[in-house]
Amino acid sequence: MAEHYELGKKGEQLAVNYLMNEGYKIVERNWRFQKAEIDIIATKEKMLISVEVKTRSNNDYGNPQDFVNPKKIKLMVLAMNEYILKRNLDIELRFDIIAITKNKSSFNVEHFQDAFLYF
Repeated sequence: MAEHYELGKKGEQLAVNYLMNEGYKIVERNWRFQKAEIDIIATKEKMLISVEVKTRSNNDYGNPQDFVNPKKIKLMVLAMNEYILKRNLDIELRFDIIAITKNKSSFNVEHFQDAFLYF
């Protein structure tokens, strides 16, 4: 498998572990709707959270969170709207980013809550 794919999968697992340690309940992983994929859907304190995970081997080309562009945001909003409609949920929604950067033999995890406006 490609090295960047493996790094991405490692990052997603680190994000899941981080969220669980912070008291989040993981509801879905890699949930898809049309062209959109939500890396992690979690709940905490009566809130539904859509989490985009960005993992990079270094910051040479920018911080991981900077790669969540307007097109990706639009797709995430579309997908989460569908998720809520299909499940007939009445719950507050938040969009987060977890940015992970590899530092030699360890990883730095940053959690950006309510990372962008979605309406």
